[in-house]
Amino acid sequence: MRFQTLTAAVLMTAASALAACGQGGDQKAGQPAGPQNAAAEGQVWAAGSSTVFPFATRVAETVARTSGTAPAKVESLGTGGGFKLFCGGAGKNFPDVANASRRMKKSEWDACQANGVTDILEVKIGYDGIVIANAKAAPVFDLTREQIYRALAAEVPQGSGFAQNTAATWSALGAGLPNERIVAYGPPPTSGTRDAFVELAMEKGAEKLPTMAALKKSDEDGFKQRAHTLRKDGAWIDAGENDNVIVQTLEKTPGAVGVFGYSFLENNMDRVKAAKVEGVAPTLETISSGDYPLSRSLYIYVKKANIGVTPGLKEFVDGFVSEAAVGRGGYLLQRGLIPLPAAELAAQRAAVKASTPMTAPAK
Repeated sequence: MRFQTLTAAVLMTAASALAACGQGGDQKAGQPAGPQNAAAEGQVWAAGSSTVFPFATRVAETVARTSGTAPAKVESLGTGGGFKLFCGGAGKNFPDVANASRRMKKSEWDACQANGVTDILEVKIGYDGIVIANAKAAPVFDLTREQIYRALAAEVPQGSGFAQNTAATWSALGAGLPNERIVAYGPPPTSGTRDAFVELAMEKGAEKLPTMAALKKSDEDGFKQRAHTLRKDGAWIDAGENDNVIVQTLEKTPGAVGVFGYSFLENNMDRVKAAKVEGVAPTLETISSGDYPLSRSLYIYVKKANIGVTPGLKEFVDGFVSEAAVGRGGYLLQRGLIPLPAAELAAQRAAVKASTPMTAPAK
C-alpha cells in the first residue's frame, strides 16, 4: 500500500499532490523509513491521521517559511498506523509526532513505554465531525444513529439472537429515507475516523435496541464486538486512508454515501453534501458545541525528548496552537479545523509551553 508522503515544500509548489494524495513512497505500514528518514535528514517527521494530515502539512509549510527550518515530512497512515510507528521506538528511525483523530489508547501507551517512548506530550488542536455524505445531486438523508447501525452492522438482533444483516435499501429502515441501495464507502480499521465512527454512530445506535442494550450490561466486550463489526457483503466498503478518493467515488456513484471528516466536506462543498444526524447538520457551530452527534477531538502527540534535538520540532508544535493558525481567521480554521473554545485553547498553550507530559490513558 502506498502512503501519502509529502513535504511542505512539495505542497507549496504542487497543489495537485494534495488532490492526488495517494501517491508517495514505498514504505510499508508500521515499518521504519530507514536511514533516509526525516529525523536523519534534520526534519521533523509527523505520521498518522488522514484527517489531521492537511492541517499538519499547512503548519509544516508555514513554519518552514517563517523559521527557515527544513520543512516537516508529514505522512498519512491513519491514526492507528501512526501510533504504531510513533511507539515503535525512540530513535531517529521513528516519527517525532503522531497525528491522531482520537485519543491514544492504553494499549498504544503501553507499547510506547515498552519501546522507550516515555515522556509524551498530548496536544488537542481542535475539533472535527464525522460526516455521512453523498453527491450534490443525490437524495437528501436525515439519519438516526439507530438507522446507521441497522444499515451497516454485520449482524443485527433477530428474535432471541442475532442474524446476518440483509437490509438492502435505506427506505427499509425508516419513513422518509431514500429508496437507494445501502452502499457506504469509509475508512479502514487503522483509521481514527473509523474508530470514531463506530464509537459515536454504531455504538450509540446499537444502544437504542433493547437486545443490544441488554448485551452491553451483561457483556460489554461482546456488545462492542457486535457494534463495531461492519458488513462485508458490499454494503460497507473500506476505501483506504485517502478521503479525497471517497469524494471522487461519490460523484461517480451518486446512490452511495461516504464517511469522512468534516474538513473534507468543507473543502468539497461544491461536490458533496452531508446528511443530518438526529436532525442536526454538521457545521462549525454544531460540532464545536457538541450538538452534532458525531463530533470528535483532534490531537498531536509529541516525543518530549526530541524537542531541542530535532531541528524545528518546537516551532512545529507551537504552530498548532499559534494565533496565526487557530486565532480568529487563522489559517487552520480557513482549512476547516474547528477551533477550541478560548479557555481550552489557553490551557493547551500553557501545557505546550510547560512541556507537560500526559498521563496513562484510562483505557
